[in-house]
Order: sequence, then structure tokens, then C-alpha cells
Amino acid sequence: MDSPGQVEPTMPVAAVARRLGVAPATLRTWDRRYGLGPSRHTGGKHRRYGPADIRRLELMQRALLRGASTAEAARFAIEAAVDDVRPEAARPTRAEPDRSVARRLRTAALAMDGAATQRLLAAAIADAGVASAWENVIEPVLTAFGAGWPGAHAGTEAEYLLAESVLGALVRATPVLDVPRNSRPVLLSGVPDERANLPLYALAATLAERGIAAQLFGTPPPAEVLAVAVRRTSPAAVVLRAQRSTVADGRLFPRVTRGRQRSRVFAWGPGWAHTPLPDQVEMLSDLRTAAERIEFVLLGH
Repeated sequence: MDSPGQVEPTMPVAAVARRLGVAPATLRTWDRRYGLGPSRHTGGKHRRYGPADIRRLELMQRALLRGASTAEAARFAIEAAVDDVRPEAARPTRAEPDRSVARRLRTAALAMDGAATQRLLAAAIADAGVASAWENVIEPVLTAFGAGWPGAHAGTEAEYLLAESVLGALVRATPVLDVPRNSRPVLLSGVPDERANLPLYALAATLAERGIAAQLFGTPPPAEVLAVAVRRTSPAAVVLRAQRSTVADGRLFPRVTRGRQRSRVFAWGPGWAHTPLPDQVEMLSDLRTAAERIEFVLLGH
């Protein structure tokens, strides 16, 4: 609990705009029209947003992402009793898979035993969940195959077998949600010419575990086709993944999100690490954090 004299942290307009993925001018408009502005005064002439101010703006944005008009979203944010919002019950914890699972997966793939490979993947996902299975089993083995196993007699054929088995396991772990928690989908795609699509399938499966529906393009479409898809589906969020810096281009974001639809926009993957991004684009890190951040932005928990 905070002590009576403790001062809560505040944020300037620019920082809050980056957090919400909107332009600073948008925040000033919301302040002017709806009174959703910063309530804290500093020694200078600028006001700063406190935690309660930011929570109201996050509530407003979630309403917008669900299809509310700006006025309706503002009214909802103002009337909502933020302190009374209760988080969902914590998800049951699952045991992390031990290293022997990854070793057995490696052995099965090197032996070109497709059935054993698929059974091990299915069991790892069922026992630990998609994110944990990906982080502790799938990704390390995929990475090691890509680097080459010292002394291994198998070649790229084992890597292809493993990749196809992982793809199948992730697709089977991604059910069609009859009643998703999000009213508008999350659109997932690689950037044009990006070939590494397994992380996107892992993210779609992880979101599905959380009741969040996604529209996935496993084969990245050209930029103009992706722009049409965004316009037609009006997603609540757009995630563009780049594994390689040679295909990462920050100019892609305004091209595919141009228009009046409201979508949060995220960059994901190591290819974006040194690429300049528009201010409204938020960078996601690992798989688990990406799923948690998307869930929070869309639903608040």
C-alpha cells in the first residue's frame, strides 16, 4: 500500500500517446471535447497524466476497439468506476516442461519419426500450454536445427519434418472460437517476403487459449492486399512480424492501416529491432508478453 505522502508517478502527453498508440493531437482533442485530460499539475505550465487518467483513457480505447463511437467511448470511460473493475481469476498454473522433452523431440525429429514428433508436440502443448511449450521446447529445438547439430547425421530433411510437425501441432491447438472475447479480430501477418511464419501460428494459438480470435495470414500477402484485408475486416489490432531486418520496412504500417478504422498496431520480431517505426506502432517482445499485451489492450486483463 502506498504511504500517505507518496506521490504517484505521472506521464506527459507524448508518453501517454505512445502507450495508447495514438497521436498526441488525439489526446488533446479528447481532453478538449470530453474532459478526458491530465489532472495533475506540475511546477511548469504542462499538465501530466496520473494513473487514474491513464486508466480512463485505456477504458475509452477498449470501447473504441469494440466499435463504439468516440462520444460513446468517452461517456463509458467517464462513467465507469475504474476502482471497481475486478480482474478475472488467475489462470491455473501449468508445470513448465523439463529439458528432457526438448531432447526427446530432437531425437524423434533426427530419426525422421514423424509420429513420435507429433505426439511429443501435442503432449507438450496440452501439458504446458502453447507459450510455455514454444519457449521451452519448440523454439530451442528449431533454433538448434537451424544452427546445425554437431555430429548429427541428419540434414535439412529433419528440419523440414520438424517445421511441418510444429505447424500442424499449432494449427490443431488453435480452435475456432464460437464466442470470442473480442468482437473484432486481431490480424496477424508477416511482412511481405517474410518466410518464417511459425511464431505467428504460435501467437494465434496462444491468443485462442485466452479466448481471443485472430485472423492469420500464414503466407504474407503483398502490402496492397494486406491493406485491403485490414480495411475489410476492421481488426481491433494489427500485428506485423519481421524475422529478418532485410524485409522490415516501417513504411508498411501507414500503408496497411490507412483509413478511418481504429486499430492498435504492433511490430513483432527481431527484424524490427533497428528499424524506425511510426510513433503509433508499439513493439512487442517475446510470445508470452505479446499475447499478454494484446489481451490487456483489447480487454484490460
